[in-house]
Amino acid sequence: MRYYDKLVFELSKSGRTGYSLADNGCKGYEMNLPAALERAEAPMLPEVSEVDVVRHYTNLSQMNFGVDTGFYPLGSCTMKYNPKINEEIASMPAFLGLHPLQAEYTVPGVKEIYEGIDRSLAAITGMEHFTFKPCAGAHGELTGLMIIREYHISRGDLKRTRIIVPDSAHGTNPASAAVCGLEIVEVKSNADGLVDVNDLKPLLDDTIAGIMMTNPNTLGLFEKDIREIADLVHAAGGLLYYDGANMNPLIGTVRPGDMGFDVMHLNLHKSFSTPHGGGGPGSGPVGVCHKLVPFLGVNVSGFHGNFGVILRAYAYILMLGRQNVRLCGKLAALGANYIKESLKDVYKLPIESVCKHEFVFDGLVNDGARDGKEGATTLDVAKRLLDYGYHAPTIYFPLLFHQAIMIEPTETESKETLDEFIEVMRRIAAEAAENPDILHGAPHNTPIGRPDETAAARNPILKIQDECAC
Repeated sequence: MRYYDKLVFELSKSGRTGYSLADNGCKGYEMNLPAALERAEAPMLPEVSEVDVVRHYTNLSQMNFGVDTGFYPLGSCTMKYNPKINEEIASMPAFLGLHPLQAEYTVPGVKEIYEGIDRSLAAITGMEHFTFKPCAGAHGELTGLMIIREYHISRGDLKRTRIIVPDSAHGTNPASAAVCGLEIVEVKSNADGLVDVNDLKPLLDDTIAGIMMTNPNTLGLFEKDIREIADLVHAAGGLLYYDGANMNPLIGTVRPGDMGFDVMHLNLHKSFSTPHGGGGPGSGPVGVCHKLVPFLGVNVSGFHGNFGVILRAYAYILMLGRQNVRLCGKLAALGANYIKESLKDVYKLPIESVCKHEFVFDGLVNDGARDGKEGATTLDVAKRLLDYGYHAPTIYFPLLFHQAIMIEPTETESKETLDEFIEVMRRIAAEAAENPDILHGAPHNTPIGRPDETAAARNPILKIQDECAC
């Protein structure tokens, strides 16, 4: 068996140790613990050599898929390459040694960084100012909604307790609104995958606090009626909230503030370069228009957010500069459209339209189903991609399509990488048409096949079992 096929406990041998210290003759340094703190019996820890430990964990690390080792075509999550200079800057001792409780006069440089990134993000988004307290995108959503509520309450407009959310929205939108105590009102999408303005109009009354929108939306489509939507919502007394998760294709090209949005959050860990796989780290600063600046002080967390992520983002912006920031959005949209047009003859494209940074297929044109035999599904395609060395894209989201495959290349990938991915996707489509069983059994060459994901989530095994102990 390979090192990563075994638990570290299975490598254990009684009496084996990972270090050896010479007896230097020093005495009197024994530590006497109070009896109440002593264990009744020794902890069950593995006994392994240093080389076994190093090999075990190095091999485990190689089981992970990372953006430094391969391409993430991961729609809706923007897993792009992050320049290593950002990591070097964030690791400088002067920054690592900071403490959130030290006196403000001792950190003028940090204050300057916050002021600098505030100006930069305001220029990129068209907002007036940002607060950096929110520590993630959903945290930013909650903060923005709290600002909207405070705005209405300050005007004595207490009836505005409902928020409009498109049926194509990220799942965090209605969740954040519910946590904020707002009632969710759904607005439908039209046949083009955009917010249906005719469905929106009857929803606008004096109980509406605002509307949450992602533009481009989760289908990767730009909401071309955004100015009309903004005028309608504002005329009804509501505000517009911008979910910045899909900001990538707009950077340097279009500003949410110019579209009519009043408040927004940005995912610095997506659009502005911080590795965020595995749930963190994150940062979701919230920007507001001029009239909402007095409400930026809403208290959502201690201190000033995740400084390490903010620092990385500022380094990224300064490194790109005004000229190269303008290329971000254009390259993100170019890559997505290139993949979409290259594959739409073998994967179903439900909406024929120019996309922005991501797009959605609805399964295969020919899934190989015949004579009562089940064809290849979106899940099968995702699992088969693992055999070819690619991370799977987002699947079965958005919920508008039954076999959704959402793909986002990001602006940091080369044409050569995109071409290789396109070739593999076409190869999988051919396999599905000729012999879908190949896909049904995928992945074939990964350490594990298809675990029962529901059982793993509901009944996780988080510790070594007694019968495996050495």
